[in-house]
Amino acid sequence: MALFVPDVMLTSVTDITPEFLKKHGIKGLVLDVDNTLTTHGNPVPAPGVLEWIADMKRSGIQLMIVSNNTNKRVKPFADMLGLPFVSMGCKPLTFGFSRARKRFDFTAKEIAVVGDQIFTDILGGNVKGMMTIMVTPLLMEEGGFFRFKRKMENRFIQKYQRKHAGE
Repeated sequence: MALFVPDVMLTSVTDITPEFLKKHGIKGLVLDVDNTLTTHGNPVPAPGVLEWIADMKRSGIQLMIVSNNTNKRVKPFADMLGLPFVSMGCKPLTFGFSRARKRFDFTAKEIAVVGDQIFTDILGGNVKGMMTIMVTPLLMEEGGFFRFKRKMENRFIQKYQRKHAGE
């Protein structure tokens, strides 16, 4: 069950600070795209994301996108942000995370995965032994599948909240 529980939950990717990452020995971040850096299908980053990326880079934190989306979706977005990427990452399978780790040339413990979904980003990062940071989705999807998946995630979010109550 711990595989489905993030190490940290935050409201936004922009709440992650270089100081927090350095305190935890994190040198690289694997970033999801949709509902983490921007809304689903949007070619423009969410407010504050460009400044946050610049701050991370200035602080020496390496960043890489790992997305389940196609190259057609991910490449233009990653290029605009100036970030390397892995498209068709097959999350929660670990192919994309393994490729990112090799490109970073860091140990799994030096990498954190940041995303908005437990059953892709968090599960895959936990399986690889990376720190996992779940952020609140920028926009809740309307489709039945997404609503079902979000409802299933609530159990694990509540487990995280009980574990960290009072911190």
